[in-house]
Amino acid sequence: MPGERDKHAWRTEISARRAAIAPADQLEEARALTEAAAALDLPDWVCAYVPVRGEPGSTALLDAIRAAGSRVLLPITGPPGPLSWAEYTGVEQLRPARYGLLEPTGEVLATTAIDRAGLILVPALAVDRRGVRLGRGAGHYDRTLAAADPSARLIAVVRDDELVDLLPEEPHDLRMGWALTPHGGLHRLGEDQHTE
Repeated sequence: MPGERDKHAWRTEISARRAAIAPADQLEEARALTEAAAALDLPDWVCAYVPVRGEPGSTALLDAIRAAGSRVLLPITGPPGPLSWAEYTGVEQLRPARYGLLEPTGEVLATTAIDRAGLILVPALAVDRRGVRLGRGAGHYDRTLAAADPSARLIAVVRDDELVDLLPEEPHDLRMGWALTPHGGLHRLGEDQHTE
């Protein structure tokens, strides 16, 4: 049964699949995700991230959210623990950061800045239909999402084949309410329904 595999096995398999995706397919998925994100009911503030290392999406998604009138907060890396945030004001204001990430150059805001966001796009290697998210294992988001507004929509961004039936779950895992995929659009998790 797929859910009986441990998290390390899932991470290894999905990372290998992501590394094998052709650049043209990555560009097409990024375009599809940008269209899907622009169709969301966007609040005044959105927390997001800059995709790296084969993650689906691109900075065009962030630009589309800003063009729709929302302000965007991106994570700032630091020591292990909750993430800090800074406002995304355009790709020209991004700088290289640790772990190969790109971060805004503006004012760094506390972890609690996440409570401004009505929608939070969360990176994931996979998410299951119950809302269990598989991250890279550092625990930054698990520690950070506790500070989010309880009414915020938590949306894991994954490829279509990374929305799976069952993943291993640990007590500290915070479930996602939605998944956003390039070709499937927005999926409600924890229920038997699909929203385009």
